[in-house]
Amino acid sequence: MLIDLCMDALLDTVKLVPFLFITYLAMEYLEHRTKETSKQMVKKAGRFGPLIGSVVGMVPQCGFSAAASGFYAGGVISVGTLLAIFLSTSDEMLPIFLSESVPAAVIWKILALKVIIGAITGFFIDFVWKRIKAKRPDFNIRKHREHHHEHTHLEEHGHHHHHGEHHEKSIHDLCEKDHCGCEGGGIFHSALIHTGQIVLFLFLISVAIGFFVETVGREQIAHVIVNQPVLGVMLAGLVGMIPNCAASVIITQLYLSGILGVGQMMAGLLAGAGVGILVLFRTNKGAKENLLIAGILYGTSVIWGILIELMGITL
Repeated sequence: MLIDLCMDALLDTVKLVPFLFITYLAMEYLEHRTKETSKQMVKKAGRFGPLIGSVVGMVPQCGFSAAASGFYAGGVISVGTLLAIFLSTSDEMLPIFLSESVPAAVIWKILALKVIIGAITGFFIDFVWKRIKAKRPDFNIRKHREHHHEHTHLEEHGHHHHHGEHHEKSIHDLCEKDHCGCEGGGIFHSALIHTGQIVLFLFLISVAIGFFVETVGREQIAHVIVNQPVLGVMLAGLVGMIPNCAASVIITQLYLSGILGVGQMMAGLLAGAGVGILVLFRTNKGAKENLLIAGILYGTSVIWGILIELMGITL
């Protein structure tokens, strides 16, 4: 069983390599080549980020959620855009629906619902996040660096820094977190180093999660959710939070079997950001911030799921 789990984890991880490499390459390019002009363009585009992110998130598989986490850690997208992508991404849902010959109208309704929920939530979170940061300057902003080397490094890249100030996320945060020493080898070299580190991390975690799911049993996980209206929504959301394709497979198959209602199914699929959460915790500095984002993802998924149940929405 362990060999099979390793092979499955390896295949799933290899699929993410192009996404991750392109993500880091893009961040390196933005940081080292285009400088302030492109950064301002990204920030302006970020106003519509949640809408764009929720549409992009429709693409099956979890590559985009992994890329989104990298972009967020590098300061390219807002937290609202990140959550919009997390909420709209479908992982294995679409391939399973297509293989089971689910009517196209039903598939489109589910995808559209996820996009709408992702966009609305993303815009709302960005609005609240900015208001909180305006009142609390220390909220979710990188604290000033204390070491002389870091201070010098910032000045060399044009980031003039004074005591008590804060700075935004950048690719330098990733380098300092990983101590990769990738600054001097060019953008391809740096992107390769970061990609290799995250791929190894994802592979090991995927094996561990796969072992847990196989040990506990998918049937046992499913049994806990059955016949629990509101509690079922909360439990389905917890299953969706499992950073593995098994989560979306379980939720989708239970829905197709008529065991889960629409609200329960949506809560599980909305929370299911695939390995995006793992990449976030691996690349983004600040455990409290990452936990808060994960909590918001779960909370909003459950709230939307309960609302759908209460409104009696059918597909």
